[in-house]
Amino acid sequence: MFRLSLPALFAIALLGQPAMAADPLEIVITLKNHAFEPREPKVPANQPLLITVVNDDDTPEEFESTPLKIEKIVAPKSSIKLRVKGLSPARYEFFGEYNETAKGALIVE
Repeated sequence: MFRLSLPALFAIALLGQPAMAADPLEIVITLKNHAFEPREPKVPANQPLLITVVNDDDTPEEFESTPLKIEKIVAPKSSIKLRVKGLSPARYEFFGEYNETAKGALIVE
């Protein structure tokens, strides 16, 4: 009879598992006094992202980015989470639809 050791069984079990996707890098962008902070967060290229946009203001704002194809309203005193696939190195601008002062860019290096 053929017998496998416990470490060998464990190795075979791991080989049968699908590869895990890279965990997303979590960043927080806060809207306060109608301005995003940080204004230009830097993130590594080709890394999936989980972006939390926190609106500390008393009015709603829209987090919008044409190059990222994102357009989401953030209610006052609340937050949203956005998943973004890994990006190529570039500057990805974003802005608030309701206030001219709400501008920024995601810097991917």
